[in-house]
Order: sequence, then structure tokens, then C-alpha cells
Amino acid sequence: MDAVLDDLAAHWQLYAAIPFIAALIGYVTKRVAIEMMFRPLEFVGVSGTLLGWQGVVPKHGGRMAAVATELLTKNLLDVKEIFANIDPDLITREIKQPLLRAVDDIARDVLAEYHPRLWEMLPPMARELLVKQVQASTPRLVRDLMNEIRDNLDEVLDVQDMTVQNLTRDKALLVRLVRETSRPEMGFIARAGIVFGFTLGLLQAITWAFTKEPLVLPIFGGCIGLFTDWLAIKLIFVPRNPIRLGHLVVQGKFQRRRSEVARQYGELIANEVLTVPNLMESILRGPRSDRLLAMVQKTVAKSVDEQAGAARPVVTLAIGTKRLEEMKQAAAVKAIAQLPGTVRHAEGYLTRAMDVAKMVEDRMLQLTPVEYEGLLRPAFRQDEWKLIAVGGVIGFLVGELQVLLMLH
Repeated sequence: MDAVLDDLAAHWQLYAAIPFIAALIGYVTKRVAIEMMFRPLEFVGVSGTLLGWQGVVPKHGGRMAAVATELLTKNLLDVKEIFANIDPDLITREIKQPLLRAVDDIARDVLAEYHPRLWEMLPPMARELLVKQVQASTPRLVRDLMNEIRDNLDEVLDVQDMTVQNLTRDKALLVRLVRETSRPEMGFIARAGIVFGFTLGLLQAITWAFTKEPLVLPIFGGCIGLFTDWLAIKLIFVPRNPIRLGHLVVQGKFQRRRSEVARQYGELIANEVLTVPNLMESILRGPRSDRLLAMVQKTVAKSVDEQAGAARPVVTLAIGTKRLEEMKQAAAVKAIAQLPGTVRHAEGYLTRAMDVAKMVEDRMLQLTPVEYEGLLRPAFRQDEWKLIAVGGVIGFLVGELQVLLMLH
């Protein structure tokens, strides 16, 4: 014992440094593990070998996007309820001017293309009256179309496909979705590494003083990296429900932050995923876009027939039944082409009316602890062992460095 005390007195600076170096090991290994979850977005290294790395989240983007989408569509969103908040009269008012311009262009183009002789024979005043008549019927056409879409939303919008496509196509978005909602947890992991590392470092110093075994420091270093990585990740999620220990309440950090995460996640989904442009893109070009065209054709055809009214037999005779049907179809195609530019003027109203952020936030607060954990847990579960192993390897190497310092 006297020899141990003499050695401590002679080399107290080195012994004092061991816990601090262990704390540094704990912190560095956590920071490395965190960054390895998200970076790089693409594989860097020798393709087809283990010599390289791609961030865990972007590497498994497809699977993680599917998990996030399932949670979103099954538990957090009701797209029909969102669209039910849209008032056809209000949206018509919002897009009134661009809508009238679009109808003017469509009417003139279709008539000039499919019956140029009749269009040219009409006096300018008659042309204007005809266009005005079509424009006057447009608000009702928009209401009819909105009601048709709302009543048959599943036929024109595949929200699961839209969400998965957006998250897998944009890896940076998926990373941002996970990273932003878990930033405090990532900071907690790094800080926990300091505390755990320092504590184990004290044991490491005592063991070295009694044994002088060169393997003690690297083994302890590896254990510090492995154990602190594993423990820090566990403490994010467990215990799921609060446990009272006197005045102390113990609960997984991510579980404790549910209100904050719900608000933040809702805003991210509303601003990055379920946006008006993304919805329009999915409806117009998604796997069910042909059904939207059929709805528009049906609505336009009905409007044209109503406009023709009593004069329809004459119109049919002058233009021909086949030609008239082609005109209706052409008008529908042109209407869809004009839709994105027209709806853009109502983007502010649509975003407020749908209020996606509020719905996601409210429903996330109603999830069970296990369902809520599913928001973030897949990001850690996939290749988690690799992250912990890297912590162990770094800890072992730093321990070897400590041996060199202690022996020289």
C-alpha cells in the first residue's frame, strides 16, 4: 500500500489526468457516434467493401422513410379531415383573378384550335361575351371540382407515396427531420459521455495504481466507449413512464420532451413534407393523377353542356359530336396545366386552412409511449451496434495512448 501511495505522490499529475482523459474519451466517442448517424449523406470509401461509411439515417433512408410515413399516416394525420377544412368559396375568392385569366386563355385557345372558322367569324364583342359567360360559371365549376376531390380524396391522392417519395428523394430532408427533433437528445448523449467517462476514469486510475498492468488502460478505455454509448442511448428512451424516487422523477429524456417534440415535428411536417406544392405535385403527377384528369374532364364536360343549354343541338351540329368531346377533353387538360400556377395564389390560405402542424402536434400528444418512441427509435436501432463498437475502438486506442504517457 505504501508503494502505491508513493507512486501516486510521484506521478499525481498523470493519475489526476486519467479521469479527465476518460471523460474526453466519453465525449469524443459520443460525438463521433452522433455524426456517424447523419454523415455523410452518400457513401464515402471503397465501394463494395467495409472500407467506408455512410450515415446510418441516409443509408437506410427508404426503410426509415417508410417507418416515418406509417406513423404519420396511421396515427398523426387524417388527410380527409385536413381537406375538409378548405372552404371552396374562400379558395375561389383567393384565386379569383388568376382563375379568370386562366379561363380566358383556355376558352380562347380551345375555340381557336378546334373551331377556328367559327371563332374568326364571331365579332369581337361576341367573343368577349362568350368568354365572360364561361368565366361567370367558373366559381361553381371550382366548387364542384373541390367537392368531387374532397368526396373522393383517396382516388386522387396517395399520401403515403407522396411522403415516402419526398423523404427518400431528399436525404438531407430525412436527416433534418430526425436531427432537429432529437437535437437535445444528441447533446445529452455527448454530455452523458463526460459524466460516465469521468466516473469510470476514477476506477481506471485506482486499478492502474494497484496493478500497473498495461492492458488496464486500453481495456478500460474500450469499456468506457462501449458502455457509455450503450447507456446514453438507453437513457434517451427508458424509462418510458415517469418513475418517482422521492422528489426525483426519472424518465427517458425523449419521453419527457413530448410536448416540445410534438410542436417541432408538426412544424417540420407542415413546412417540409405536407406542403401545398408537394400535395399539388402528388395530385397532378402522382400514381393516381389519371383519376384527377377524369374528374376534371367530368366537371368541365358538365359545365360545357350547361353553357350550351338549349343551343346544344345547334352547337353539336355545327361542331360535330366527336369534335365537341375533343374540345371538352382539351379544355380539361389545359385546366390541369394551369392549376399549379393558379393555386399558388391561394397557398397562404390553404396552409392556414389545412393547419397540418396543429393536427400532428395534437395527435402526437395522444400517442402511447411505445408509439411515440417509434418516431426516433428506428434511427438508433439500425446499425446501433456499429455506433457502440466505434465508441469502444476509439476508447481502446485512447487507452493505449494513456499507457504510453504513463510508462514514459
